Amino acid sequence: MNEIKCNSNRHIGKYISLLHRKGSIFINRELSNYGIGSGQFMFLLELYIQDGRNQEELSERLKIDKGTTARALKKLEEQGFITRLKDECDKRSNKIYLTQKAKDVQENVYDILDEWNKKLRESLSKEEEDIVEKLLMKVCNNINL
Repeated sequence: MNEIKCNSNRHIGKYISLLHRKGSIFINRELSNYGIGSGQFMFLLELYIQDGRNQEELSERLKIDKGTTARALKKLEEQGFITRLKDECDKRSNKIYLTQKAKDVQENVYDILDEWNKKLRESLSKEEEDIVEKLLMKVCNNINL
C-alpha cells in the first residue's frame, strides 16, 4: 500500500517544490543584473518593509535558520546592499540597514516580483486566481513550524 502512495503523482508538495524551483530560476536570472541572488532577495524584501531589523528578527520572519541568514546578509553586505550598526539597546546585536544602493534597486526588485506573479497567473481566470490564493493561504496557515 505504501508503494502505491509513493508512486502517485498527486503530491501537492511536488508542485509547490516545482514552483519554488522555477521561481528561484526566474528570480536569479532577472536579479543577476543587480548582483542579487534568490537567496538574498527575500532579506531585501523584509528590509524594504521595515528597515533596521536585527538578524534574529529576519531569521524568524522568514523561517530561515541563523546560519543561512548570516551567509545571505554577509553577501549583501559585501555587495554594498546593507550595512550593520550596533543596536543601541543591545550591544550584542546588530541592526541591519539598507544602503542607498539597495534603495535604488527597490522598484526593479518589485517589478521582477510583479512579473513572476503575472507568469503564475497568466493561465488562470480571476476566479481561479482567487481560489488558488485562498487555498495556498489555508495550507500555509495550517502548517505551524
